[in-house]
Amino acid sequence: MIIAVTVFSGLDTTAKYVGTVSGVPVAQLIWLRFFVQFLLLLVFVPALGVLSLGDLFRTKRPGWQAARSVMMALTTVFNFVALQYLRLDQTVTIMFLSPLLVALLAGPLQGEWVGLRRFVAILAGFAGILIVVRPGFAQFDPALLYSFAAMAAYVVFALITRHIAGDDPPLVTLFFSLFAGVILGLPFAAADWQWEFSLQTWLLLLSMGVLGGLGHYLFILAYRLAPAGIITPFMYLQIISMAALGYFVFGDVPDGWTAVGSAVIVASGVYLFHRERVVKSQAPAA
Repeated sequence: MIIAVTVFSGLDTTAKYVGTVSGVPVAQLIWLRFFVQFLLLLVFVPALGVLSLGDLFRTKRPGWQAARSVMMALTTVFNFVALQYLRLDQTVTIMFLSPLLVALLAGPLQGEWVGLRRFVAILAGFAGILIVVRPGFAQFDPALLYSFAAMAAYVVFALITRHIAGDDPPLVTLFFSLFAGVILGLPFAAADWQWEFSLQTWLLLLSMGVLGGLGHYLFILAYRLAPAGIITPFMYLQIISMAALGYFVFGDVPDGWTAVGSAVIVASGVYLFHRERVVKSQAPAA
């Protein structure tokens, strides 16, 4: 999990670099990220004997897979657009709110209600976001809306994923997400496509698909090897790699408000996962 979130930090850093420094259109870099990862999935999954090419197209829940795929595409689009204007640590801090919202919405939508302690932890997470954004006390950057939109799309994406988790193999679910990204993003990328980039820029563009594929593989592998309650809190270590890459690549230094707010969100998220483990361990005894 630690390696996976570090790889994802590298993906976001690369997307910000080729978009802001190299001037690659956002639609083009988003489509190449999906396309390269899609090709890798088509090549390596059948080659490893995990699933055949035909198996990747078989799903028991085509409607839900389509909806989930659209949400993943929207998450990527809004996040990559936000990265063009915000610091890396700002975008990842807002995304950290998504597990708290998933836990809150899982009650009315899926019957998985949280107790009082977990509800307080969720409220603390929202307080952390208020510390980062400081509404009314600082000039609001409109680009934050893109980051909040990415977080909201990811919440819907996560809820759908939980709903259909036992219906299809994880690689099939990943395949449909990438397939939708390639198909939906093609007309937008073609309309704004540019060729006149250096070899280094093209290598960075292609590396995004490799980083995305490697990160998702490690992410899935982590959940296969250990219970979710144990490994999920480790995803919050991404704030370290995002802040470090933001400093070394772009010279961005996280401000004190972002550091304090992210600490509050991380603490509330870790406590939320801890309480979920405690509640689940007590359920069989009851």
